[in-house]
Amino acid sequence: MLRTIAIGVLFLSAVILMLIVFRKKLGWGWLSLFGTHLILAALGIYLVNFSGLITKIYLPLNPATIGAVTVLGLPGVIMLLGLKITLY
Repeated sequence: MLRTIAIGVLFLSAVILMLIVFRKKLGWGWLSLFGTHLILAALGIYLVNFSGLITKIYLPLNPATIGAVTVLGLPGVIMLLGLKITLY
């Protein structure tokens, strides 16, 4: 039952997103910009994890961390590092 509701909400939100994109005539440029930000966010987290500059701190590559860094940029990586150090 819960899975059916989640799939319904996902489908409805996808339809509404497509309506907004095509009604406002945003085009597909925003999608390439979002994809670039997503790749750079994952690369930034990867560099923090494997550069060796900060030892004993590992930021997981999951949707929450990548989403935060995608939206916030470099300050998002610093925020995640601060949270990890504070809560560690």
